[in-house]
Formats: sequence, structure tokens, C-alpha cells
Amino acid sequence: MSRIESIISELSSISNNPKKAMEDYKKETGKGSVGVMPYYAPEEIIHAAGFLPVGIWGGQKSISKARAYLPPFACSIMQSVMEMQLEGVYDDLEAVLFPVPCDTLKCLSQKWKGTSPVIVFTHPQNRKLEAANKFLAEEYRLVREKLEKILSVQISDEALNNSIEIYNENRKVMREFTDIAANYPNIIDPIKRHAIIKARFFMEKSKHTAMVKELNSELIALPVEAFTGKKVVLTGIMAEPNEVLDILKDNGFAVVADDLAQESRLFRNDVPSGTDPLYRLAKWWQEFDGCSLAVDTKKSRGPMLMDMVKVYKADAVVVCMMKFCDPEEFDYPIYYRQFEEAGIKSLFIEIDLETTSFEQTKTRVQSFSEML
Repeated sequence: MSRIESIISELSSISNNPKKAMEDYKKETGKGSVGVMPYYAPEEIIHAAGFLPVGIWGGQKSISKARAYLPPFACSIMQSVMEMQLEGVYDDLEAVLFPVPCDTLKCLSQKWKGTSPVIVFTHPQNRKLEAANKFLAEEYRLVREKLEKILSVQISDEALNNSIEIYNENRKVMREFTDIAANYPNIIDPIKRHAIIKARFFMEKSKHTAMVKELNSELIALPVEAFTGKKVVLTGIMAEPNEVLDILKDNGFAVVADDLAQESRLFRNDVPSGTDPLYRLAKWWQEFDGCSLAVDTKKSRGPMLMDMVKVYKADAVVVCMMKFCDPEEFDYPIYYRQFEEAGIKSLFIEIDLETTSFEQTKTRVQSFSEML
């Protein structure tokens, strides 16, 4: 096994087994894990406390118990999270950090049935005002105080600034990885690419950074590959279940870039410099654009995606539409019209973690491949 294969295998194993990653971290450090719900929570505060931030994105499973607490039109991420927490999956967590940028998250934060204490905070949506930064910095101060009480630790500004730098380094290395991986689609196929990115939810960030940095070095030592398939940019909340990525791979598609909330949106921007760590984290939210969950009156997502198509020489955009996600559905007509005007081809596929049959997706992808 080559070093590239070894690194990918290790990261894939971590992304597929978060419980083991949590157990390994506790053995290593003596400290537990704190759950992080989508979207855009300040993980750096947890990291500065010495605990492991663990992403909570649900999973592929049938829903039964959750129906008693959430309406059937709640998105499948929240349905599966509710189902899993009712089954006790998240009870090993020391706490759960809960941002509420959409209505379903607001609802779920009030119906949490797990044993772990929940810390809820709000992102301001009138984001471009200085008052929004001050409000969010105060929200983060309350998050820090609650974490300190629950975890019985003190989180200093120095530790928090240090964690921000560790996370910024990871963001930088991940941006480098996505750029490099675009040149090696035969090695970094859609499934491996996703696993490498997803592993960062379950690893201490400096360790993830070191592994991805080594992978980047190994990749750029190879000659750039010729690729005979089609290159696409993904956009949406997530591209799971993995069967969706399998279908793309089987039909000769390479993912050369993405605009997914579970993937590149998380490391698109660095936390800006400064002395007050909480204000720095708040400023990141103000400067972040191109996401349906962050109000953007200029609607920059469409032009941003068109720039990505141009930069990465992509053949099309694949819209991974999370079923029942209102913010994503509201954005779609706007950037779809922009694609049509610019002559950019796009494919709309529905994402549902409860799905067990993928024949419709397979047919749509096959037809789109032939059309291209």
C-alpha cells in the first residue's frame, strides 16, 4: 500500500467510525467530546477547553421514534439526529453546541431528549452591521461560560486565540487539498474526497492538518493526471448518503470543487486576525457569504458558483438539494436562472438520508452524463 493509500484509508476509517475516534481521544487525553450541531458553530471554543469537537450530522437510517417530535417535512438531517439521540447515540457527549440558523434547528434545540446538556446560541442575520458582531461576540461569551461550567475548565483568551490559529491552519491546508485533489481525480474520487474532508469532524484539528498536509505533498509529487470523464462542482448542504457519490463516480464524474455546508463552506474563509478571540469568531460570520443560511441581500452564491466552474474548468454544477430544506430551496431559482443566462449546465438531485433506493438518482445522473 502506498503512503497516499495509507493516509486515505486512515482518514476514511475515522470518518466512518466517529465513536472509535472519540474513545481514542479520551484514552489519549483523558478528556471527552462535545457535540457540534450544524451549522457554523465556534468549535474553537471547545478545542481551547481541551475537549474534542464532534460534528453531528445524523446518518442514513429509517425514522420511527422521531416522528413523535418532528413533523414529516423536517429535513432528514434533523430527523436522523432526533432518531439517534432518542436511541442514546449521543449520550457519551459532555455537551452539545446548538446553533439555530433555521426553523427546524430551533425546533430540535427545544426537543432534545438526550442526557447531554445543550448550549443554544443564535447567529444574527442582519450580519453586516457592527452591532451584529457585538451581539454574536456576546453570544459566544455565554457559550464559553456555559462550557466552562459544564466541563469544569477555564478557557483563557490566549488558549482561544491559539485554537483559532490551529483551525485557520487547518482551513488553509484543506483549501490547498481541494485545489490539489482537482488535478488527481483518478486517485481522489468523490467518495475519498468526501471522507478526507469529513474526517475533520472527528479529529483534533492539528492532527488532521498534519495528515492532509502530508497527503498534499505526496499528491503534488505525482504528474498531473489526464481525466476522460466530466468534472462537476457540488452545491448544497451535503452529498450524503455515500451512494450518491458512488453514482457520480460510476458515471465518470469527478468532483473538482464544492459549495457544501458539510464540506468547503466550513473552511472557505479564515477567522480574521485580532486580539479579542470572541470578536474574531463573530467577525468570521460577518465576512462569510454564499450560503442560504447566512442572509445575503446581494445573492452572491450564483456568481461564486459560476466563478468556481470557470476556475476549475468544470462541465457542470450538481445541485444536492436537501429534501425539505427551505433556505436551500429559496436560493435555487435565483442561481438556476443565473446558470441558464450564463449557459452553465446543472443537474438537480434530491438528498434524503432516509432513502434506501437510488434508482431515480442513478437515472438522472446517467441521463445527464449522456447529455453532457
